[in-house]
Amino acid sequence: MKKLILSLIIALGLMATSALAQAPASDLENTLYLDLKDGRVVIQLRPDLAPKHVARVKELTRQGFYNGLIFHRVIAGFMAQTGDPTGTGTGGSGKNIPAEFSAEPFVRGTVGAARAQDINSADSQFFIMFDENSSLNNNYTVWGKVTSGMEFVDNIRKGEPPVSPDKIVKMQVAADAGK
Repeated sequence: MKKLILSLIIALGLMATSALAQAPASDLENTLYLDLKDGRVVIQLRPDLAPKHVARVKELTRQGFYNGLIFHRVIAGFMAQTGDPTGTGTGGSGKNIPAEFSAEPFVRGTVGAARAQDINSADSQFFIMFDENSSLNNNYTVWGKVTSGMEFVDNIRKGEPPVSPDKIVKMQVAADAGK
């Protein structure tokens, strides 16, 4: 009997953990699942702040563009950057997105669009903040926020580029998961 009760407790705990790693059922279309080697990161998209960026990220995600791309720039205490198919930090999808700056601050878990000096040069590259950095506020586009799995982002290998870079195992729009 004790084994049965223990098995049930473990099973319920696993189900609860799995539920936490899923998107709220109310907004699956504006949620991304970013699967890393250590687990799933759930990103809530912010079309209210950056509708063009969100639309483009979802389009690229649905094309499988991000699957297998490395984190080519990972700076401890700052951010982890990915989204370049060349892995050098100079590539992209070939379609720039105009800046959509907002008052949303860059804090731990914020997802922003990487860009060159030209404020309208954002493309497919993005970064996830490890910590707050107010120097980015109103200078880069915020298009999402990590809602769970930040511990997996923290585990991404550091470096510019990392010696053995981690990569996106799979990225998908939550509404498409299981299709």
